[in-house]
Amino acid sequence: MRRDSGIAGLENPEAMVLIDVEAIFRTEAGRVLATLIRLVGDFELAEEGLQEAFAAAVAQWPSAGVPANPRPWLVRVGRNKAVDLLRRHMLLRSKQHDLEASLGTAPPAAADDDEHMFQDDVLRLIFTCCHPALSLETQIALTLRAVCGLSTEAVARAFLVSEETMAQRLVRAKKKIREAKIPYETPAPAKFEERIDGVLATVYLVFTEGYAVASGADPVREELSREAIRLARLLDTLLPKRAAIKGLLALMLLHHGRRDARARDSGDLVLLQDQDRSLWNRLLIDEGLALLEEALRMPGRPSPYAVQAAIAALHARAGHADATDWPQIVGLYEVLLRLQPSPVVELNHAVAVAMVDGPARGLSLLDALTARGSLDGYHLLPSARADLLRRLGRRADARDAYTLALRHSRMEAERRFYVTRLAEFADLPSVAE
Repeated sequence: MRRDSGIAGLENPEAMVLIDVEAIFRTEAGRVLATLIRLVGDFELAEEGLQEAFAAAVAQWPSAGVPANPRPWLVRVGRNKAVDLLRRHMLLRSKQHDLEASLGTAPPAAADDDEHMFQDDVLRLIFTCCHPALSLETQIALTLRAVCGLSTEAVARAFLVSEETMAQRLVRAKKKIREAKIPYETPAPAKFEERIDGVLATVYLVFTEGYAVASGADPVREELSREAIRLARLLDTLLPKRAAIKGLLALMLLHHGRRDARARDSGDLVLLQDQDRSLWNRLLIDEGLALLEEALRMPGRPSPYAVQAAIAALHARAGHADATDWPQIVGLYEVLLRLQPSPVVELNHAVAVAMVDGPARGLSLLDALTARGSLDGYHLLPSARADLLRRLGRRADARDAYTLALRHSRMEAERRFYVTRLAEFADLPSVAE
């Protein structure tokens, strides 16, 4: 639900309500959907009920006022709309009686009376989506779509596939859950192991989607990042002895602690080396550091999340950019490449190597990665190349790399950054010349 650019000023009560509905949609849609899925037992039906509930909110709240606690209102209306849809479309006629009987006539408990029910509904949905009958990639994609409310296009971008391909995967996943009668429940503790990898990967992607939005004008969708941290805290309570959970929570807190320094008031991004470190939230960073120590003291090899958190900790401990321990960061990326090899980790490793051995060495690693084509369309690869080319004085090549990064970037703040960088090369002759 996007804000209408034609909305009148804030003195207009209806405009204020529409803005409230948008804010509530952004913060509550995932939890409301999770509860509706538990109640009606069907993804598509719950999604329709959710949309109908917010349509009803837009129609009714300007005159009736926004409820003091909108989430249970939305759940009640969405549930009733879902039942109406069953009747209207004559879907699943044979189970309509059982469904209505199970739902009853009483409205769901108010969020302030039973807040844990709603929290558990989100975790329940994540565990449902992360069923081992589905591939790990499908588990994560389905949860991003359902829990985060991300568009199919946004989920497709996260996996570097077309929107059509992702739409087909999501439809097949929902059908498999329905036909296999996979229950909407948090599994017994004995079954956590087979699902925890997907759950953790999903929570981290929720965080990263909020931390660095793939499109739009906002550099940080803070509510998604906060929701991921909330879910990780719940997981840590549910499974307190898991080093991977503590490592993930530490990683997110260390990144989230830098949030206020990542953008100027104008919305323009501020690179890590240029951030005002006095704006960093030391309480969050200190909590992240303590959790990292706990995770690293636990037996067994460190999780990839703990290694990434250790890298973030080195940045957090540096009083200024020049004090960053880049040789140790290179070593940690090499550990991460053994634990969880991926082209993105290779990219980050190459950037760190450039800080230790110089831009020429880093560029050679990036050129090899570019030649393999595994990150085609990923704007941060040409962006990193452009920075190294710029440092080497290869201005024409740097300009071309920034142009490619701009072409593939979807986030407005990043696009403005690339435009600013390209302005430095205005004196160069155009390619056509």
